[in-house]
Amino acid sequence: MNPAAENLLSISESRARRQSLLQIFGDDDELRDILGRVIETGATYASEMRLAPTEVHAEERLVDCRVSMMQRATHADALLVEMLDVTRRVKISRENALIIQHGAGRQMIRQLAHEIKNPLGGLRGAAQLLERQLDSDDLKEYTAVIISEADRLAALVDTLLGPGGPLNKQPQNVHELLEYVIRLVQPELGEHISVRRDYDPGLPEIELDRAQLVQAILNLVQNAAVVLEGRGTITLRTRAIMNFTIGNHRHPVVASIEIEDDGPGISLDMQDSVFYPLVTSKAEGHGLGLPVAQELISRHGGLIEFESRPGRTVFQVRIPLIVGVHARG
Repeated sequence: MNPAAENLLSISESRARRQSLLQIFGDDDELRDILGRVIETGATYASEMRLAPTEVHAEERLVDCRVSMMQRATHADALLVEMLDVTRRVKISRENALIIQHGAGRQMIRQLAHEIKNPLGGLRGAAQLLERQLDSDDLKEYTAVIISEADRLAALVDTLLGPGGPLNKQPQNVHELLEYVIRLVQPELGEHISVRRDYDPGLPEIELDRAQLVQAILNLVQNAAVVLEGRGTITLRTRAIMNFTIGNHRHPVVASIEIEDDGPGISLDMQDSVFYPLVTSKAEGHGLGLPVAQELISRHGGLIEFESRPGRTVFQVRIPLIVGVHARG
């Protein structure tokens, strides 16, 4: 076991000696199958494996595993197990896919929104003219409905088009901003949804548009509250991550703001499309919360990622930091 293997498996060579390899891997069925095939056939097998979180590595990791027969002159034949941690590489590929998805969705929805907004104005104007010609209050109720619905659809289209104009960036304390969001959503949470804070006190201030970031975080927290259906825990977590890549750009430091819930998770058939506009699993939802949040974070040069399984869904907001800004708790 070389030093890289010790780090990957979170165990020293001395502790691992005389232990079963499968025991070290938590009796992984996939690895057991691969080892058996190599012993039986003598052929080399390669596969991707997931390593469970450990005390050293808090998150699940993805590795390329290659097992081959190794012949020795002085000892019995042995198996050579080679592993390469590809977690970050896979995440970068997924981030690029999210960026492409966001760009395609944004272009599609903006074209659609413009096509809708123009006739809406004509519809509303015609209803107003018609209302002036009517003497009956009963008939005017119908034109009022037309005008009201036209206004509602126009507001929805404005949401789809997203904010315009330059960002109003100011140094912001992220933790104060998160506490403000908690105060906003507290009435919606009820007494059986608790909020847990896991803040990094060393996280520096960030140059950002406060109103836009509040809206993005608010959308994510409200989504978490909805899926919990009145009972569970929402965790807000902040960290500073060094040398993090967003798209094709590596940043020296990024701020990571995580919104985690212990709800049922996002179904597998929806995970590839949750950031597309109008995609939702909620009966009364518009499917705009996540794409709008992604757009607002994208305007800051950042990205929203997520991981989801039953009992744990985490949305991770990554925003580049300007090095040299003073830290605040």
